[in-house]
Amino acid sequence: MDGNLTLNLANFSTLFVCMVLKFPQIVVLMRARTSAGVSLNSLLLELVGFLVFMSYQMYYDYPPLTYLEYPILIAQDVIVLLLILHYNRNLKHSLIYAALFVGGWQLLTVQKWVIDLAMSLCTFISASSKLAQLQCLWRSKDSGQVSTLTWGLATYTCMARIFTTVITTADTQVLIRFVVMTVLNMWVTVTVIYYKPHAIKQD
Repeated sequence: MDGNLTLNLANFSTLFVCMVLKFPQIVVLMRARTSAGVSLNSLLLELVGFLVFMSYQMYYDYPPLTYLEYPILIAQDVIVLLLILHYNRNLKHSLIYAALFVGGWQLLTVQKWVIDLAMSLCTFISASSKLAQLQCLWRSKDSGQVSTLTWGLATYTCMARIFTTVITTADTQVLIRFVVMTVLNMWVTVTVIYYKPHAIKQD
């Protein structure tokens, strides 16, 4: 009973956190009216990783509570993407990205080998998204428009998902992905804090 309670707590806390995960980043971008320090490539790779991971979980009929946050995260990432494109004066590219993502999503589940191959690459894709953000921060040496809270919450959700994966599916590929994401999210969080202006700012 205690195990079920802990599992439910981890699942629902992750879901709740993910419901507001990108809000701090959205607020920071809207206040700054610039996307400096926020990597577009990182966001696009993250969206690809989210779509692949969610499709894999759905394809194999995993418990919905283990991936229910991903549609929410994808919706929030789309908002962040539109803000970045808007501030970069590239909003017209949003239709191209939408077509590519929708088309790619449909292709993922055409054959079993396609979704399995995509999932085998998912950790690499998601890791690349974090490394792209790190590279952007190292290059700009400015994290003023990057939300520390968003990255900190992302670290928590990955840690919680390590626990829920071990208890529910014990899928090795999924587990490896969350371990790698936890480490990289922590790295980005520390880097964001390091490059923050000395004056304390609210995210």
